[in-house]
Amino acid sequence: MFRGVQHINMDAKGRLAVPLRQRESLLAQSQGCVVITIDTQSRCLTLYPLPEWERIEAEIQSLPALNPAVKRFQRLMLGYAADIELDGNGRVLLPQSLRDYAHLEKKVVLVGQGNKLELWSEDQWLAEQEAALAVDAEAELPAELLSLTL
Repeated sequence: MFRGVQHINMDAKGRLAVPLRQRESLLAQSQGCVVITIDTQSRCLTLYPLPEWERIEAEIQSLPALNPAVKRFQRLMLGYAADIELDGNGRVLLPQSLRDYAHLEKKVVLVGQGNKLELWSEDQWLAEQEAALAVDAEAELPAELLSLTL
C-alpha cells in the first residue's frame, strides 16, 4: 500500500528519485517496473506497479469501445501510458508529454493512493488542497462516503 505525501525535486531532464519507502514497495511488487499515465479527472499523473497496471489495463480494454465516452477515456489512459523502470539509483525518467500534461516542473508532490501513487506539480497540489478545504461543509456527501465507518 502506498501512503503519505512527499515533496520531492525533479531534475531538468525529467528525472526524480522515488522515496525509499515507495521504492522498496515498487521493487517488491514489480521489480521496479512501473507504468505512468495521466489522471483524466485532474492534471496529475498516476504511477502503478506493473502487475496492478496490467489488471487495470485489462478492465479498460474490456469496456465497450463503441461508446464514444469510453473510447475517449481509453485513448487517454492507454495512449499516455508509459512503461518505465526505476534505475539503479531509484529514479524514474518521465516522458516530456506526461510532464507537460501535469505541468510538472522542479517541485513535485508524490501522493500515496493505496494501489498507486499520484504525481502532482507542487503548485497544482496546493491549489487542489485549497479547493478541497473551500468546499462547503454543508455540501452533501456521496452515499459511498456515508457508508464508511472511520
